[in-house]
Amino acid sequence: MRKQQNFQWETISLGTCYYPEHWDRSLWEADLKRMKAAGIETIRIGEFAWSKVEPREGEFSYEFFDDFLNAVRAADMKVIFGTPTATPPAWLTEKYPEVLNCRMDGVKFRHGMRRHYNYNSPVYQDLSARIVEKFAGHYAAHPNVIGWQIDNEINCEVDVFYSESDTAAFRKYLQGKYGTLENLNRELGMIFWNQEYTSWDEVYVPRTTIHNTSNPHLTLDYYRFVSESAIAFCRMQSDIIRKYKKPGDFITTNGMFDHLDNHRMMDEALDVYTYDSYPNFAYCLSEDPVHNRDLNDRKWSSHLSRVRSVCPHFGIMEQQSGANGWNTRMEAPAPKPGQMTLWAMQSIAHGADYVSFFRWRTCTVGTEIYWHGILDYDNRDNRKLREIRALHERLRSIRELAGAAYRASFGVLEDYDNLWDADVDVWHRRVEKASKKEIFAASQLSHTPMDYVLLTDGTEYGDLKDYPVLFYPHGLILTERRAKLLRDYAEKGGCLIIGARTGQKEEHGRCVMMPMPGELAQLSGTSVEEFTFVGAMDGQVCMEWNGKKLDTGIFNDILETEKEDVKVLACFASNYYEGKPALTERAVGEGRVIHFGGTFTRDTVQALLSYLGILEPYRAQLELPEECELCVREKNGKQYFFILNYSPEEQEIRVKQEMIDMFSGEKICGAVRLTGDNVLCLESVTTL
Repeated sequence: MRKQQNFQWETISLGTCYYPEHWDRSLWEADLKRMKAAGIETIRIGEFAWSKVEPREGEFSYEFFDDFLNAVRAADMKVIFGTPTATPPAWLTEKYPEVLNCRMDGVKFRHGMRRHYNYNSPVYQDLSARIVEKFAGHYAAHPNVIGWQIDNEINCEVDVFYSESDTAAFRKYLQGKYGTLENLNRELGMIFWNQEYTSWDEVYVPRTTIHNTSNPHLTLDYYRFVSESAIAFCRMQSDIIRKYKKPGDFITTNGMFDHLDNHRMMDEALDVYTYDSYPNFAYCLSEDPVHNRDLNDRKWSSHLSRVRSVCPHFGIMEQQSGANGWNTRMEAPAPKPGQMTLWAMQSIAHGADYVSFFRWRTCTVGTEIYWHGILDYDNRDNRKLREIRALHERLRSIRELAGAAYRASFGVLEDYDNLWDADVDVWHRRVEKASKKEIFAASQLSHTPMDYVLLTDGTEYGDLKDYPVLFYPHGLILTERRAKLLRDYAEKGGCLIIGARTGQKEEHGRCVMMPMPGELAQLSGTSVEEFTFVGAMDGQVCMEWNGKKLDTGIFNDILETEKEDVKVLACFASNYYEGKPALTERAVGEGRVIHFGGTFTRDTVQALLSYLGILEPYRAQLELPEECELCVREKNGKQYFFILNYSPEEQEIRVKQEMIDMFSGEKICGAVRLTGDNVLCLESVTTL
């Protein structure tokens, strides 16, 4: 069972990221006043400012931030203080090059970028602990400091580490896990290609090889090790800050990045989780204008749903406020009028109770001169600042929605073993990516809200029971413990839907010598006779279900029924396995298991949701076009409907039951016109 978060915001509020070290002191007071006038209540500072407190090794000065916090106090602004470990200073990396991360071939990443360190350097751990102690010890007591951000975007830029310190730590990690080399060689299949180890000194993090191909089972453990290292680094800082922070102040970090168990990091080190939301990435000039525009900025709702699985009532530490880009990469258009508001409300609709815009003013120096903020280089009032003011006025009417729960109609199970295995295994990656994209699209376009739901060996039935339907698209790695939990879920009334490749592997990523779906075969009553990618010459392979032909995706498992009570819902309609079962159903206890021998497409998902009676659960209250997203939050027996129009065109919404427009306070029913890139927030009149 997941641990409850230790902090959540009492009201929905706005913030921004501010870097006093980037600006002349003469701007501080005016900047803070302009923020307050626009409705900004909180700023984040300090996460890249190590040298402002320790300009030379062992020399500490607090004058700079003392002066800035005096200005903050005068303006009555709240502060989230960042620890500065994402950018070690030049004196540190020059004197201690062992702190630097490396490429796979061992070449060091040199000073001049960010996140160029490795978590496992003892020197870096010691110096990081010391600077965090200095920051927290001096600034935590300040009355305007309300929270702490650890580092910045842990595992951003790089999520692999190849320094000598990482190899030394990886050896200890494997020794602790396997005990002996004999166990390691056996469990990780080192017999293949003569990779068996005879000394721990022969074990390294993955290194440069032909095609950069390493043992996949060792690589999977390596990704687990990277996660452990990052969590330990975060927890070290959190433990220090807790000695100094005031009661009620929170500890967070901003994510979410790969090769990192964000759920464990949240449970073990943080009070609340924050995310950096940049929907404008969908419009980068590097994007394929034809093939990669499906749902565009709306895709960020998928990321926000994953964040919600980490922390139900989260914050946004960096919300898009302008075009994104560096001088070396990422070119993008500016957000259009209304999009800043749309994207902020997208975050709020999905559970964010604090939204901080990145950044207050576009930096005039450095790599991020094109990562635009609210204000531009000229520092004049502009339409973005006017939009922030208007958003603040809108939020006055929904401030008390903080803490409202997001309501999903079904869940999609995810676990880190399979997420990381998809990084190791390109076959797994292709099916995983295809199905997740299409399940999300089906949810969005049918206005059937969904959650991502974490599955671990510690997950309990209580974590799953509120979902009438759970998809487990491609659980290649499947443990006995998790299979038992899924059996419990189905027998107690849930509907479990599994897809192709389920149960192919055990926890180390080795293929099991038993028919798929492996540990779930007794539950589904099926087995996989044969399997194949759908080839370029095969055309679209469909199944026939209830008189319709539905695409079975890019990979097919040819199913066999093994128990008499298995019902074949659909058969393949083409290819050499035409007529073979493609979709089966079996009643188990009070629930059922559906086995789909394919990768999911939006039409197939919507057909399944319709069959199960949960498609468009709010159609009695609302009729919406596909261009609009529906999010539902609940609090104190009331439902709140967020309708987000991602189209530049006006859309017609039909409100079938009388509701209150929370922005205007008016009661509405019937047809409503929602302008492009705009949001409607409705409160139900009736109580649940």
